[in-house]
Order: sequence, then structure tokens, then C-alpha cells
Amino acid sequence: MSIAGGIDKALCRGMKLGCDVIQLFTKNANQWRAKPLLPDAIEAFRQARRETGVRPVAAHDSYLINLASPDEGLYKRSVEALWEELERAETLGLPYLVMHPGSHRGGGEEEGFYRIARAINLLYYQGPDIKVQILLETTAGQGATVGYRFEHFARIIEMIEEDERIGVCLDTSHVFAAGYAIETSEGYEATMKEFDRIIGLDRLKLIHLNDSKVALGTRVDRHEQIGQGYLGLEPFRLLMQDPRLADIPFILETPKGWTASGEDWDKVNLRTLRGLV
Repeated sequence: MSIAGGIDKALCRGMKLGCDVIQLFTKNANQWRAKPLLPDAIEAFRQARRETGVRPVAAHDSYLINLASPDEGLYKRSVEALWEELERAETLGLPYLVMHPGSHRGGGEEEGFYRIARAINLLYYQGPDIKVQILLETTAGQGATVGYRFEHFARIIEMIEEDERIGVCLDTSHVFAAGYAIETSEGYEATMKEFDRIIGLDRLKLIHLNDSKVALGTRVDRHEQIGQGYLGLEPFRLLMQDPRLADIPFILETPKGWTASGEDWDKVNLRTLRGLV
């Protein structure tokens, strides 16, 4: 949800759309630095939370952050930026901070896993009282990006010293593009069983609901409106009716815009999903 005009405005926009929960950026996602969260902005956010009843469940970190990078300069800057993101999420009382694992940029996947784990260990050692849980997001596997196989998360988590402070965010478009055939009931169930076997469903804390503009296994990250892409409605029906996921927040990351009839696509997607419950 956009924070244009003030971070509290994200909650108001969510209420107008009929959202129960929202995800937001606490700063511009395409910039390294941001102005500090001032007391007035923090209080306005808390007041909007009380007045709207909308629950902000997660912040998403900056797209510039890359903890898997072999470039020491970028790595150091990424660690510093993620610390700032953690502090901002903690100040706002958010339970989760979603982050893309990153790209190894030719350094190799195993080295990328190690660098991600090392950075997270450092940050949680630096902030022992931070309550925000970092959620590693599944990726489509484009380029040298890691996180397109469940085994990647198991390997990273294995190296996290305080692994109870780490969870996973599953993105439907990403896992489909990565090769998990969730578009059928058989494929969906096989994928969920594999996730549970390799990572554990107890680690699944958030789900991004997006259809895919690209076919299965193409390893390209392109989101589409619900039911309008290669996934269709079936996997979303299965997700909405899966009792194992009853307590997990679902977040839309579908393209912003309006239908040919002038209706907000976010409203259309929310209505579609609720109709599948």
C-alpha cells in the first residue's frame, strides 16, 4: 500500500479498499536513505491504526538491498540499510520485515547463502531486543537470484544462530515461475508438502497472492491480476480454503490500475479472492 503523503495514509487507503491487513514500505523502495520517522508521523500512524482497524502486518525492504552480493561495498551498504529498515519497522510496531534474499552476481549460490546468513546474524546480534521477524521471500530465480528453491531457505536458516527470528514469505507468482506447479490441485498439494518437509509450515508467516504473466518454470518475475494469468483461479481457491493457512495473512501485490469499466483492480482482486473462500 502506498505511503504517499505520509505513512499513516497507507492505512487509510487500505480501509477504503476494504483491506483487513496491509503491507507497506516505510520509505522509498528505490532509495538507500530516508528521513527519520519523526514523532508526529509515528503518532499519526498509530492513530490511523486505531481508527481504521486495518492491521499493518509487514514492511517490505528496499529493492536496492542485496545481502548475497560478493561486492563488499554493496554488501556493507545493504547490511546498513537493512538495519535501518528493521529499526523503522520496530518503531512502527510491525511484526514482519519482508526481504528478497538477493543475487549472488556470479559469486555462487552457496557463498550467497553464507553472506545472507552472516548479515542476518550480525543484525540480530546488534539488536537483541528487536522483535521484528525477517521474512525471506521466495523468488522466481531470475538471473543470479537465490531463493527459487525451498532448499535455499533451509540452507540459509541452517546458518542462522537465532533461527526462531526468521520466517518465510511465499509468493504465488514467484514459486510458479520458479517451477512449482501450483496451478493444479495435485501440484499445489505436492508443493505444500515439499515446503513443509524442507522448510516447515511453521516458518510460513505471510503469503503474497499474485497471478503470473509468464508460464511455469520460466524464472521471470511478472505479476498479473488474480485469475487473469497462467495460474488461473484454482490455486487461489485452494489457498483460500486451506485450513493450514487459516491464520496466515494474505497480501496482494498485483499491478495497480483500473479495469476497462473504471474499477480499481485492487477492489476487483479482493472481491475475487473473497468469493473463493
